[in-house]
Amino acid sequence: CELWHQALAQERPHWPIGLHHGSLARDERRAAESGLKDGALKAVVCTSSLDLGVDFSPVDRVLQIGSPKGVARLLQRAGRSGHGPGRLSRVTCVPASVLELVEAAAARDAAQAEDLEGRLPYICPLDVLAQHAVSMALGGGFKADDFLAEIRTTASYANVSANEWNWLLEFLTSGGKTLSAYPDYHKLVFKQGSYIVTDKTIAKRHRMAIGTIISDASIQVRYLKGGRLGSVEENFISRLYPGDTFLFAGKSLELIKINNMTAYVRSAARAGAVPVWYGGRMPLSSQLASAVCARLDAAAQGVYDGVEMQTVRPILELQSAWSAIPRTGQVLLEQVKSREGNHIFLYPFAGRLVHEGLAALLAYRLSRLEPLSFTWSINDYGLELLSRKPAPFEQALADDLFTTDNLASDIVKSLNEAELAKSRFREIARIAGLVFEGYPGKGKTARQIQATSSLIFDVFARYDPEHLLLRQAHQEVLERQLERSRLYSTLESLQAMELRITTPVRFTPLAFPLLVDRLREKLSSEKLQERLQRLLETLEKQADQFR
Repeated sequence: CELWHQALAQERPHWPIGLHHGSLARDERRAAESGLKDGALKAVVCTSSLDLGVDFSPVDRVLQIGSPKGVARLLQRAGRSGHGPGRLSRVTCVPASVLELVEAAAARDAAQAEDLEGRLPYICPLDVLAQHAVSMALGGGFKADDFLAEIRTTASYANVSANEWNWLLEFLTSGGKTLSAYPDYHKLVFKQGSYIVTDKTIAKRHRMAIGTIISDASIQVRYLKGGRLGSVEENFISRLYPGDTFLFAGKSLELIKINNMTAYVRSAARAGAVPVWYGGRMPLSSQLASAVCARLDAAAQGVYDGVEMQTVRPILELQSAWSAIPRTGQVLLEQVKSREGNHIFLYPFAGRLVHEGLAALLAYRLSRLEPLSFTWSINDYGLELLSRKPAPFEQALADDLFTTDNLASDIVKSLNEAELAKSRFREIARIAGLVFEGYPGKGKTARQIQATSSLIFDVFARYDPEHLLLRQAHQEVLERQLERSRLYSTLESLQAMELRITTPVRFTPLAFPLLVDRLREKLSSEKLQERLQRLLETLEKQADQFR
């Protein structure tokens, strides 16, 4: 967002251009909003921070930079323009890569077919229910039976059991089995048939903490004996075990330990995983992915309808000549050899979250057959597995590589699920009121919050492993963070579809973005630019020979 704003300001210095995203101060955001409302600004570069909540009648057109990730998101953003009776809403997709031209055409197909994404509700999130119960107790109190009947009228809590409800009441009144000795966790008092809050400190702290939006903390990356390298999201670093390697700041690093929100590292000889930041982690929706696959299937049959598909036609014809274009009922797998090693490119078109879990799962299952170290990269279209020696892929296929059997346990073994659950639990603990973030001006640091929630997590895991908030943390990691249900469906599809295996002698147009994503974290910006320039020149020469 910042880079686009800077580039536009340099290109059109006489234009009044605003900037709007969640990290800006409130006054800066309000200035941009006011400029849109009164027409003082020619344009505003923004993130999804302007998707909802504010109407801007003067806006004529929305420019969607890059992939919208979903059909409903694109239509929602289109609705920010032409906001008035009888006016048309207009959106123009500006692809950031060639394949996003296919996404633009596919998004229009899905929108015209009204194939929109549904909203998957959280089922019985007890942390939110705990917070709501304390809020109701502060507002005059509640009777247990009446409150239970009321919450069962909602979709999320329609099937909440009596045991879960009784457990929650015990947890809020006494702290449960493990926290009963601490008065801070005795939030509710049963008095004259109702549950109320009598402690003024508990009441004050709860009012300060109401809300369910939790921002992800960043982890500082520092040499064990040396200086600071920067920071990565905790969601990424928690997937690694001590001894694992990852690429950051153009360097290959080995994780030594994580302590007090700091990852201590040392230089490593081998490459590893690529950090992923939240802004780039939103996956392609199932609806948009299906529409993209339909467009690619048509292209494989020589049908290129629309200006977008005509524009991307030379690239897809190159993909077909060097390898193949994925067809409906078919999954494409490319095996490429290079100086780096042996590459496996797989294209399920299931979104980056599923591909992240799938890459770890496949690497784990392949390494069980033969000890191998893998580096992987992912995007919305597929994944890359890179190893020095050839992976025993044919043997793995014979052993049912894509089976859904033991999926949950294999995911836990292939990723550091315990650390992921601990990270998720910190959010749950804050929403449920187990952790107090401090008063305005005297807030606790991320390290203090992390230390408190981690301690509570460890206590629950050791002394009360059946704790329902602990169970919720593990379930949400599998279902929300790793999209287990969608991963399960993807594995079933991979078993049912024809596996089209090709062995191109060079990286194909579909493989190139995955290669770039991996190199981006391995090399500095200058070296990456040089490497990409050489690769592009080579590919252009090879493409010219094809033409």
